[in-house]
Amino acid sequence: MITIRDYQPSDARQAGILIADTYSAFNLDFAGPDELKRLLGPFQHARSELDEHQRQIEHMIWSETVLVGEDAGRIVGILRGRPERLGSLFVHRDYHRQGIGRRLVQRFEQESVEQGVTMIRVAATLYAVPFYTAMGYKRSTGVRSGWSFEGHGMQIQPMKKVF
Repeated sequence: MITIRDYQPSDARQAGILIADTYSAFNLDFAGPDELKRLLGPFQHARSELDEHQRQIEHMIWSETVLVGEDAGRIVGILRGRPERLGSLFVHRDYHRQGIGRRLVQRFEQESVEQGVTMIRVAATLYAVPFYTAMGYKRSTGVRSGWSFEGHGMQIQPMKKVF
């Protein structure tokens, strides 16, 4: 059974690995090895045992809102953002199309609306555009070339949802 809950600092290692693996597989497949490292930033060290690497990952995960989807103690989804901006959403490939992303976004939207937000923006990767469209988000401009950490060239689609 999947539980949606608030992120805890003890989730950082699992969440970092989830982000690194999912981001690489579904959003950064265009990048060569060196560019991939630049695009992943500290998440390239998600499996590292070094305290410094883990502190960097904990720092990068922190956001005003961080929610996780958990299955029997395993982090299988994570959403980061602040009330007016959904920053990132990652769901483990084995859990795609099971409603986890939808549940994370719905909870984020509910909490945002409760705080008085009337519009949420997201810079969707091209892979995620169909998901956000199904969630009621609309394209707000054309596709843009984005950046991630020290890397460049990732295509993004700015989107928004009005409440």
